[in-house]
Amino acid sequence: MVQVREAGLTDRALGALVAFAVEASRGTSTRIVVNDRVDIALAHGADGVHLKGSSVPASRVRDHVGDDWIVGRSIHGLDEGRTVTAAGGLDYVLLGTVFATASKPAGSSLGAAALRQAAAALPVPVLAIGGVTLERMPELAASGAAGAAAIGLFADLAGIAPVKFSAALDALRGAWKG
Repeated sequence: MVQVREAGLTDRALGALVAFAVEASRGTSTRIVVNDRVDIALAHGADGVHLKGSSVPASRVRDHVGDDWIVGRSIHGLDEGRTVTAAGGLDYVLLGTVFATASKPAGSSLGAAALRQAAAALPVPVLAIGGVTLERMPELAASGAAGAAAIGLFADLAGIAPVKFSAALDALRGAWKG
């Protein structure tokens, strides 16, 4: 799943980016979701939307889209996760910040134990975000998380040789198979 998350773009530019991503993923198993913009996602054929904590409730979105559309939401703790999943409409939640990361202060990370607890308690798949590295993948997979979201990890991988990039992706997949 690829989340298009470009809040600084104009509606036209965001729509063009989403349309490009949708076209590029056609015929693959990759699903495109748009961060917090149901209108752009629907207008450009995306597979779903990822809602922020301050967004409309997922159940309201679900009322206007099909069951095959992906609706996810960011959460920042187990109590919030229980509240939003009980309200319905969600296919997954994204819990963070799990580990300290350059974009968030070190004191605000939840830790692997909180991820483990959320993965066990919530009725939808829980994905981890924050401080995600290749080295942490086995720990994240062992926590019961359904997957992980990352920006820095993939930005770092983008600069390596294609053979090493392919090996790194195999390692990511292997963490959840293993």
